[in-house]
Amino acid sequence: MNHNNVNKHALIFGFISVFLTGVGLTIVNPVIPFLVVPYVNESQQATIVTFLAAAYAAALFLAAPILGNLSDRFGRRPVLLISLLGAALGYLIFGIGGSLALLFLGRIIDGLTGGEIAALFAYFADITPPQKRTRFFGWISATVGIGTALGPVIGGILANWGNNMPFFVGAVICLLNATYGFIFMPETLPLDKRKQKITWHHLNPLQQLIKILTLPVINRILFTGFLIWLPNGGLQAIFSQFSIDTFAWKPTLIGVMFAMIGILDIFSQTLIMPVLLRHFSDQKIISLGMIAEIFGYFFIGMAYLAHTSSIFVGGMILFSLGDAIFGPAFNGLLSKMTAENSQGQVQGGAQSIQALARIIGPLLIGQLYRITPISPAIAGVFFILCALLFLKHQKLPVPLEK
Repeated sequence: MNHNNVNKHALIFGFISVFLTGVGLTIVNPVIPFLVVPYVNESQQATIVTFLAAAYAAALFLAAPILGNLSDRFGRRPVLLISLLGAALGYLIFGIGGSLALLFLGRIIDGLTGGEIAALFAYFADITPPQKRTRFFGWISATVGIGTALGPVIGGILANWGNNMPFFVGAVICLLNATYGFIFMPETLPLDKRKQKITWHHLNPLQQLIKILTLPVINRILFTGFLIWLPNGGLQAIFSQFSIDTFAWKPTLIGVMFAMIGILDIFSQTLIMPVLLRHFSDQKIISLGMIAEIFGYFFIGMAYLAHTSSIFVGGMILFSLGDAIFGPAFNGLLSKMTAENSQGQVQGGAQSIQALARIIGPLLIGQLYRITPISPAIAGVFFILCALLFLKHQKLPVPLEK
């Protein structure tokens, strides 16, 4: 695709997809802890919530590199459409529920088709010039932010008609997006730039992960990301349960908090990121994001000790601002270091690494949470400090200009 003449339908579908992805992901967050109540006792509730997050991440870990490679071979369009249909089915099963096993089945199906994220990043890499890619990834993040801002509020309101209603609406959102994509979405990866052959070796997620981790530059970037995603995955999995246990928040208030995070993402991409991009490299912006996250975790821990929700809100603001500038800079740097016909493979590998962190993170934090609810904050400060020190000693080459 000619980067200088970006297809309008490609952009429209891409931004609608990431917007609805944000809505679909967060519309269910305020109610998940309440949905597991009929199937477990109170002491097991936090553990089951984190296990559900880990089950989704495990499925994503297995599927992301496969779907990323398939998008490099067969194009982005079929992978994205199948992913959206799978997400709709996963939400529907979770919403119907009826047993703990069905709740896990719903999340696993959603995770297996979660390659939508990797394919979307590869999709935008196809249609944007390298010098503008970090800015586009920032706009993607802002668009997701709008969706995540609206999703929890909608979910909290829909919970008044039943805790499973947000899942049914999430399924409808995914189906609508798939329908729009089927009608309007153009293919963005030309035949002459696709992988000519896909073998079972390419579809083995562990072998693909090992292969990506042998790339000398990519592996250092991904290791930094892993150290960030590990505690972040734990915090996101336990966030609703933590706010319920510590401050007795209800679904609507949890939804408002998620909405605030989304609004901060929009604020970061529209006002903060343009300034940072003018003055700093992607690597410097990544470091700034990590520092903000460290302070965020610190205040979250202080909020627990003081049992003061205002300190918790302040900590979440700092964490969210840091995460908002880390994400697009990280994805932009990774994309610029990657050849054009390997965008799907590398982005899929990145999603697989992120999923692996989001398997280990929730399981680790879920167990530590049983000892003390301050554990997500302690783990966050520790792991991100390690990532910051590791990144500080890396001398990355100049990104590819394709």
